[in-house]
Amino acid sequence: MQRYKATIEYDGTSFVGWQFQKNGLSIQEVLQKAIFNFSKEKVVVTGAGRTDSGVHALAQVAHFDLKKKIKKKNLLPGINQHIGNRPVTILKINKASKKFHARFDAKKRTYLYKIINRQSPLALQKSKAWHIRKKLDMNVMKKGAKLLLGTHDFSTFRASSCGAKSPIKTMEKIEIKKNKDNITFKFISKSFLQQQVRSMVGCIKYLGEGKWNLDIFKKSFKSKKRTKCAPPAPACGLYLAKIKY
Repeated sequence: MQRYKATIEYDGTSFVGWQFQKNGLSIQEVLQKAIFNFSKEKVVVTGAGRTDSGVHALAQVAHFDLKKKIKKKNLLPGINQHIGNRPVTILKINKASKKFHARFDAKKRTYLYKIINRQSPLALQKSKAWHIRKKLDMNVMKKGAKLLLGTHDFSTFRASSCGAKSPIKTMEKIEIKKNKDNITFKFISKSFLQQQVRSMVGCIKYLGEGKWNLDIFKKSFKSKKRTKCAPPAPACGLYLAKIKY
């Protein structure tokens, strides 16, 4: 039995998320079917992050096991060929130790969130970014983001369906950068609660458009109550960008 580590890119727009579900097509299902059609072996593909419906990945990492010996040069093109025209592709595959676990061995996860801040509607990036017309105040958004750094109880930003054992997480880094109309958030942590990034972005956006001041933002965060959270940012702007082992 050989374990493989795969790095995967996908457009999550038309999927129900990473995790296999009965109510629609998931990225996990696409990959498992492609690997079966190529190798004739049933596998379970375990991902490092269970991205929600509509969320994209630049470098999701997953592992799976195969009994058959397959030449490395045939594995990557073979599986990608069987994925077909789905917006999913394996960027690279390497042999891994039998003990390697894509989810539990991850040391750091990096998520990006993309906002396009302009009046005109989106044509090319409609399902790839959050379109906000009102001009956002970068200065106050950066001040709000700073309050989220470090180890805290992030219950305010936690989805009711989140299965994490604890709401306590450590935000190692938050960056907000602007280039013309494009605003990009970068969040780095060992792990995240379900909808945490989108909820944090939603609250920071309230700051940026003047709906909240820093005091209200802080009270919302410290309340540990989901009801005090601003509406979460839409899934279309979120990208699982990097996983470090």
